[in-house]
Amino acid sequence: MDASDEGPIRSGTPAFRRATVALAASGFSTFAVLYGVQPLMPVFAEDFGVSPAESSLALSLPCATLALSLLVVSPLSEVWGRKPVMLASLLASALLTLVAVLVPSWHGFLILRALTGIAASGLPAVAMAYLSEEMHGRAIGLSMGLLVGGNALGGMAGRLIAGIIADHASWRLGLGVIGVLALLAALAFWRALPPARSFTPHPMRWREVPGTFGQHFRDAGLPWLFAEAFLLMGGFVCIYNYIGFRLLDPPFSLSQTAIGAIFTVYLAGTASSALTGEVAGRLGRRKVLWLAITVALAGILMTLSANLWLVVGGIVVVTVGFFGAHSVASSWIGRRALRDRAQASSVYLCLYYLGSSVAGTAGGWTFAQGGWPGVVAFVGGLYGLALAIALRLSRLPPLPSA
Repeated sequence: MDASDEGPIRSGTPAFRRATVALAASGFSTFAVLYGVQPLMPVFAEDFGVSPAESSLALSLPCATLALSLLVVSPLSEVWGRKPVMLASLLASALLTLVAVLVPSWHGFLILRALTGIAASGLPAVAMAYLSEEMHGRAIGLSMGLLVGGNALGGMAGRLIAGIIADHASWRLGLGVIGVLALLAALAFWRALPPARSFTPHPMRWREVPGTFGQHFRDAGLPWLFAEAFLLMGGFVCIYNYIGFRLLDPPFSLSQTAIGAIFTVYLAGTASSALTGEVAGRLGRRKVLWLAITVALAGILMTLSANLWLVVGGIVVVTVGFFGAHSVASSWIGRRALRDRAQASSVYLCLYYLGSSVAGTAGGWTFAQGGWPGVVAFVGGLYGLALAIALRLSRLPPLPSA
């Protein structure tokens, strides 16, 4: 047996390539399914006769159910194994997306979207735990960055496909195509992911589960990283939820296809997550996190411009900064949590998706009250607080593994 097939997975090996391809495909599927509805919110508002804030429930509801389900589903991977739970999650979320496009009523559609969030909960935290357990220490930053990059690519593709098809055919066809692509991604995941080397499923003592979650809040750094998840994702989703409403109106008056095309800036997130993860692995996470958040803040302010190119540039900068910061913070969780990493990852992602749900919908109120400047003020406040927390984290004494 080749040495590369034993022990932790090192970067550059066949096992590393298979694992990163599989988990990038899984991230692609999950984020395409979740966020493909984002450019369709103006379409939902018109077709179903709902407000912008109500239309955001198509995204906020599955994010909320996903967040809460993470706390239950992630411990199940300790019993059933990482790969079976992730595969079941991918298949169920893809099938529910295909069913949702057939439902005629708004409330029926929302119920299926909420169920999709529950189904998708078996992937994010378990994938982070898999990488933390299976990757060599020097490969974790890059592999986590590639996972986040797959998320970014899925989010971009889902938004782009749904937006273009909705403009030329119907939003139902657009989401249907996303469901089919999600099924194909699940197949790629099943074929490519290497078996676990450092983890063996074991019986779970469910009475002990609350204690395993509680231990993470006694750590000096993990609670602050959990807070970062809420703030960073909440602000980022606000920008993407309501930028479409702004760009549809004068002075921009863009088409749905043009707005969908703008979401190709997610490619910048794909690149920045992998690059930032690699840089953080070399220089240290505490030196990189606050810089990434500062970049995102600059992009948020740029979107106030009346110049379309500056607005698009601002979205690019926000995307680069957000995915860079998320890549650093999420990989830091796996290094700082010395035990029960799936639970630590699930708490991080619970707050990550709660941020998407709560702040994403709250942004609709600020948009209704103060227009785009109101959204920028709200998101700027979230990111200003995230920056203060990052500076606090930069002064923490590191653990041996963090």
